[in-house]
Amino acid sequence: MTFAHPALFYSDEESYIDGTVPFVVEGLANGEPVAVAVPSRKLELLREALSGFAHLVTFLDMADTGRNPGRIIPDLRAFADRHRGAVRIISEPVWDRRTDVEYPACTLHEALVNYAFSGRDLSILCPYDTSALGHEVLADAEKTHPVVIDAGGHRPSDHFHPARVVVAAHSLPLTIPVDAVSTSVGAGAMAAVRSFAREQAVRLGLSAARLDDFALAVTELATNSVRHGGGQSTVRVWTENESIVCQVNDNGHITDVLAGRTPVHANEPGGRGLLLVNRLADLVRTQTTATGTAIQVRFDLGDKKAT
Repeated sequence: MTFAHPALFYSDEESYIDGTVPFVVEGLANGEPVAVAVPSRKLELLREALSGFAHLVTFLDMADTGRNPGRIIPDLRAFADRHRGAVRIISEPVWDRRTDVEYPACTLHEALVNYAFSGRDLSILCPYDTSALGHEVLADAEKTHPVVIDAGGHRPSDHFHPARVVVAAHSLPLTIPVDAVSTSVGAGAMAAVRSFAREQAVRLGLSAARLDDFALAVTELATNSVRHGGGQSTVRVWTENESIVCQVNDNGHITDVLAGRTPVHANEPGGRGLLLVNRLADLVRTQTTATGTAIQVRFDLGDKKAT
């Protein structure tokens, strides 16, 4: 088996089970490790449908694993790397409760899967609910998956072009409100950035348990920005839709499309900053072009877990 990344278009529980359970059972019959990463409400459905086989499957709640879509590839890669030979994964990063702010990150993730696992002995099946998701979402799925499975069977996608999706996602503007509080950052100013981040987080109501995470994420972004973005950057913080948001802007250009999503070997001196930011934040969005880069991180002010 070579790398495969089909989209499963389902319309109800019956077609969901019909499309996913045989994929899992066939993998187990072949001795292949199987992971299922789907939203909370689908986990129990598949556990029940798999019955006596469920204990052989690794179940991941996509509402946690994929809260920030930037975490999904590292988590799936970690599962695949723990095993030799062929591996199967069901990954459902897009569902009807994803917000308009989250969705572009989901589409980018689906496009990047094709780069992250190219050449691996791995099959990742991605379900899409045609009864709940809009036409544009399904059209995007055809751009990010080379094969579509629907009521008519397997068919190649005539619209498959992940490179265009990556460019489009990285070109989307990230808006900044006029009341955002900002500070300029240069080399040697990271202690001041950390203090600024903590002060703003406290002022805007982030829970005490997450203050250190927010300050660390902002500091990592600022450090990377100064190091790779021309020596100077701007950090802005505000609240929006029950989240605290920080955006770091600089004059650099990120050319590695998988930056922040691939593991770093222990003997490598850097490269962990964006990985850490993806792990800490509830959402990470990036705009990067030849004229500059903006990275935006969001931390929920309350419990916004999707199901």
